[in-house]
Amino acid sequence: MALGDLMASRISQSSLAVVSNHLDDCSSSNHDDDGDLISLRRDSEVASSSYANAAVTTATTMVYLPQTIVLCELRHDAFEACLPAGPSDTGLVSKWRPKDRMKTGCVALVLCLNISVDPPDVIKISPCARMECWIDPFSMAPQKALESIGKTLSVQYERWQPRARYKVQLDPTVEEVKKLCSTCRKYAKTERVLFHYNGHGVPKPTASGEIWLFNKSYTQYIPLPISDLDSWLKTPSIYVFDCSAAGMIVNAFTELHDPSGSTRDCILLAACESHETLPQRAEFPADVFTSCLTTPIKMALRWFCKRSLLRESLDDSLIDKIPGRQTDRKTLLGELNWIFTAVTDTIAWNVLPHDLFQRLFRQDLLVASLFRNFLLAERIMRSANCSPISHPMLPPTHQHHMWDAWDMAAEICLSQLPALVEDPNLEFQPSPFFTEQLTAFEVWLDHGSENKKPPEQLPIVLQVLLSQGHRFRALVLLGRFLDMGPWAVDLALSVGIFPYVLKLLQTTTPELRQILVFIWTKILALDKSCQVDLVKDGGHTYFIRFLDSLEAFPEQRAMAAFVLAVIVDGHRRGQEACIEANLIHVCLKHLQSSTPNDGQTEPLFLQWLCLCLGKLWEDYIDAQIIGLQADAPAVFSSLLAEPQPEVRASAIFALGTLLDVGNDSSRDGVVDDDCDDDEKIRAETSIVGSLLSVVSDGSPLVRAEVAVALARFAFGHNKHLKSIAAAYWKPHCNSLLSSLPSLAHIRSSGNAYTNSNQHMPHGSIVSSQIGPLLRFGNENSTLVRDGRVSTSSPLANTGMMHGSPLSDDSSQHSDSGVLHEDVVSNGTVNHSRPKPLNNALYSQCVLTMCALANDPSPRIASLGRRVLSIIGIEQVVTKPVKASSSGLKPTDGTASSQPPSFAGLARSSSWFDMNGGHLPLTFRTPPVSPPRPSYLTGMRRVCSLEFRPQLMNSPDSGLADPLWGSGGTSGTSERSFLPQSTIYNWSCGHFSKPLLTVADDGEEIFTRREEREKFALERIAKCQHSPVSKLNNNPIASWDTKFEMGTKTLLLQPFSPIVVAADENERIRVWNYEEPALLNSFDNHDFPDKGISKLCLVNELDDSLLLAASCDGNIRIWKDYTLKGKQKLVTAFSAIQGHKPGVRSINAVVDWQQQSGYLYASGEISSIMLWDLDKEQLVKSIPSSSDCSISALSASQVHGGQLAAGFFDGSVKLYDARIPEMLVCTMRPHVQKVEKVVGIGFQPGLDSSKIVSASQAGDIQFLDIRNQRDRYLTIDAHRGSLTALAVHRHAPILASGSAKQLIKVFSLDGDQLGTIRYHPTFMPQKIGSVSCLTFHPYEVLLAAGAADACVSIYADDNSQGR
Repeated sequence: MALGDLMASRISQSSLAVVSNHLDDCSSSNHDDDGDLISLRRDSEVASSSYANAAVTTATTMVYLPQTIVLCELRHDAFEACLPAGPSDTGLVSKWRPKDRMKTGCVALVLCLNISVDPPDVIKISPCARMECWIDPFSMAPQKALESIGKTLSVQYERWQPRARYKVQLDPTVEEVKKLCSTCRKYAKTERVLFHYNGHGVPKPTASGEIWLFNKSYTQYIPLPISDLDSWLKTPSIYVFDCSAAGMIVNAFTELHDPSGSTRDCILLAACESHETLPQRAEFPADVFTSCLTTPIKMALRWFCKRSLLRESLDDSLIDKIPGRQTDRKTLLGELNWIFTAVTDTIAWNVLPHDLFQRLFRQDLLVASLFRNFLLAERIMRSANCSPISHPMLPPTHQHHMWDAWDMAAEICLSQLPALVEDPNLEFQPSPFFTEQLTAFEVWLDHGSENKKPPEQLPIVLQVLLSQGHRFRALVLLGRFLDMGPWAVDLALSVGIFPYVLKLLQTTTPELRQILVFIWTKILALDKSCQVDLVKDGGHTYFIRFLDSLEAFPEQRAMAAFVLAVIVDGHRRGQEACIEANLIHVCLKHLQSSTPNDGQTEPLFLQWLCLCLGKLWEDYIDAQIIGLQADAPAVFSSLLAEPQPEVRASAIFALGTLLDVGNDSSRDGVVDDDCDDDEKIRAETSIVGSLLSVVSDGSPLVRAEVAVALARFAFGHNKHLKSIAAAYWKPHCNSLLSSLPSLAHIRSSGNAYTNSNQHMPHGSIVSSQIGPLLRFGNENSTLVRDGRVSTSSPLANTGMMHGSPLSDDSSQHSDSGVLHEDVVSNGTVNHSRPKPLNNALYSQCVLTMCALANDPSPRIASLGRRVLSIIGIEQVVTKPVKASSSGLKPTDGTASSQPPSFAGLARSSSWFDMNGGHLPLTFRTPPVSPPRPSYLTGMRRVCSLEFRPQLMNSPDSGLADPLWGSGGTSGTSERSFLPQSTIYNWSCGHFSKPLLTVADDGEEIFTRREEREKFALERIAKCQHSPVSKLNNNPIASWDTKFEMGTKTLLLQPFSPIVVAADENERIRVWNYEEPALLNSFDNHDFPDKGISKLCLVNELDDSLLLAASCDGNIRIWKDYTLKGKQKLVTAFSAIQGHKPGVRSINAVVDWQQQSGYLYASGEISSIMLWDLDKEQLVKSIPSSSDCSISALSASQVHGGQLAAGFFDGSVKLYDARIPEMLVCTMRPHVQKVEKVVGIGFQPGLDSSKIVSASQAGDIQFLDIRNQRDRYLTIDAHRGSLTALAVHRHAPILASGSAKQLIKVFSLDGDQLGTIRYHPTFMPQKIGSVSCLTFHPYEVLLAAGAADACVSIYADDNSQGR
């Protein structure tokens, strides 16, 4: 299957999976309740079909198990814990790139043959090897033969390095060799010099490593020490010694350099060991070593023929007539040379260490050729009991099994030789060698992995790319290999794949386009440094054309966009080249043509179009101007509602990089003609407006990008933002507190005066203390009147105070800040470029920054604090002081509602500390601050907007200058401290992972899911059909949670004996009630407010996640929460936005609906927020249609989109998000005594019309929405003080709890099944005031939490019997 087809099928599978994720929700969205019921039953039959043989099948046809899984994408994998790294351009991954490519610039050939005079230490046999360079020296006059041999040797070397300068010395003296060496080094400069020595006419080298030359009259042999030769040739150099006992020279050379630890770049090739003599058999040439190095094919075939079955039909003369050229692979000689190169490369790559292979086979073309041929020399000469050696030394390769493949290929080719010589017009039949090797590679791909031995055919795949016939298959297989992971890409690059695939970008073959784009995606996902090569070779245009073509799949075009993004990432030449190639307009065109919810629009494609554009104009003003002129902000704004968080985050990244950071030294004083200030202001207003619209997005990935983009905006406009912030923090005293997010709801009671070293009791803050600190202007202005705060403020007048995500209440959790003042003269700030936008926008930005600084996600909060520091507001965060250790006594029930944490307005420079203290900071006294002590240095506003006690001992030191003022640091160094975007690096991780294969653990996950479904169905059947006679008073387990303020909420895990509990301080504890043992204990967050209102399990049939909903409306979702200390935050967001004016606390109520993937949240607001956790997006806001707030919420676990709500006025409403009007009905069942609804729930089964509602007054009402006027059953469970209600999901049972230390259990018919009053101890002690109740989802188990911190678990009699 071609890679393109493989990718296509993979894409279709993944998109189908996404569709099926919401299939159940969509299939029933347009039907009435009966139709909905039928579809659900049918779905349940499908879900349980795999258990057809189980005895409970018929009983469970009325059960629906949700198939939706959420929050399991790449972005949820420890978002808080780690910063992903994008493609690297340094370090380990660039090792494949030869550090410094080299060239052999000069070749010195020294032949000491002294033809017709044998050296004294050699006794020759007869017949004896005679040939030198395939010339018989006795076939002509000695001098002529010498010259002919020298010239031939030069020609043979030129075949391997034609551009080098060749110098030959025949039978030279020492002086001539010295002059030759000096000349060669002078000419070569820093390039390599090759010194070839043929010593067949002189004695063997001496033990000290001297080689022999002649005197002028040829009457004496003159020794030349290797040290002299080395000093003349210097480095880099390569020596070839073709003489007997050549190992002597290598030994002397290594002794010369090794003691000094020198890393001189000298390579030596020697014909034999120090104790060996060259072969003299007549079948070999006399210079067999040189022949192997310079004419390997001829030498290999002659040697092979004498050992082959072909020796009868082939003789040496025929081998010399092999037709073709070595450089033409379509000829016999060319094919043999090509196969030989592939075989020797493969042997070397499989046998040599990585670094040595790079140095010898990839750095220098001539050296690589000589070493490939050296492997042949070792094979041939070892057959004659002679062992060639080298420095650096190579492991033995003469018996490598790839030589068998060479022999076979050579035999197949040579078998055609007689016919081809006889008939030159005969067509040559190529060898099956490469086809067979590709098949072997394919077999490895089917069964290999990172942990197994690498595929030895990789160098052959490289060679195959040279052939048009095999190229497509080779590229597809190479693509499959690269997809196995970064290790595979690194291997391929180290083999030398890079120049080949770079050259292929110049081809226009259409079928290669998809696979080449895929291969380059994999390469650039590993190593960004290739961007330079691509731009230099014009490769970027290839990808722009592919991106603009409509034939390819969108996911493949996304890869082209990724490649282009890497090309322009931090690379100015790449940015310029892509702008010249019109990349901006190509990307914008495809972004504009994409329509929402279009099946053809691949989110990955949109994501990478945005990231590509963002990188293209990042810190490049010319590109930003082109983008603004093309109305890019409007294009990106339309993407901010896309269902995929990655697309939204990428669009924000692109918008953020369009903002000019300012302070660019190259632009100081320069006015742009192309884009005037008014246009720029309009564009920036549009961009910032878009950013503010998504600051409450459900995905931390998106909010992180908003924070980074706002930091860029704050950097460019920090003077104006600081002046706005200064206006809030000081002179307008009568509007100060209401306009300042941190001080908006100060309450005063009493006139206690507190000095700076005392604890400040709660509620003792009055105008007399605030005045000296904050009242700089009119002494007569009153800050606090009658314990209330004035509401006239710049913000209130802008219409931004209430009812929007950016209103004061959305940032109500903000820490207070210290304003670092800028230079203010006469109350005005000197503005420089850029021109200010309108103040309302700046006001919104300041509020948004405060909201981000208090984000439920720690990483976003950290980013938000960095943004605030840019505009001079210093956030101070301190660890909470728990109520029990603060020394305070609770006052009539109010202490429990106070935030147990505080931080301060501190005159510190934690931004400076955060950066290691390397930045110059100047300190000075504020111009208008009176010289009085700092009274409120420890002030922080938390959710309740009230002050907490804090030890105040900070001396008055004046306010610090902001980091970003006109200090001594340059714009560039200041800019380097801006928070950096992570979406680009995060998104790059997608392409590092396998794209063509499904994850190996899919089968395991499916099996576990099946087992859990089977378990659930069996247990549900027992719940539905086994009567609950009585709930036993004696708990099966009791657990002292050690919670100081009692248990706030509980959760029982469905598939393990685990209970999860949480308290007012948002401490979560996980307990195994069978062992029993505490498994884990952790804080939901560092600054808890009023406890956790609800715990839910997300994906309970799979790897479940723990959803913790705080009373302030913040949602945090944890994974690995049962492992001690290993819990990880998957996502966090604020589920409630824009609550009612004047409301001090939210009292959030939430519920989770697995089937639809919806989270419902409400509280002190006039609507129910409907969040889609798959999209991590607020998809609907359902109006509550009531003047009072919701006190209880329950989502149907059967019908997606359906929920019931109970209100503070005792009314009950049923909603259905699938119908346009959304409100189904309203009922008022609690009429005897109107109090708030404490608990509400759907009755067990698939019937969505029956609801149970419990009032604080103590009555439980059974309702049927088909008869809205009347409740069909009432249980007077408690006389007032009902605090908790739990309805079992499947069993006909419910339980209620009372503050009067009582739990009652009822059947759905109203029969009381049990009463729990006492702990089963020797001296029975009453249970605590009941705070929460919950049933096990699939068993009759009831968990109860109370104010006395004890959690008990009760079972029915049948369960205990079992």
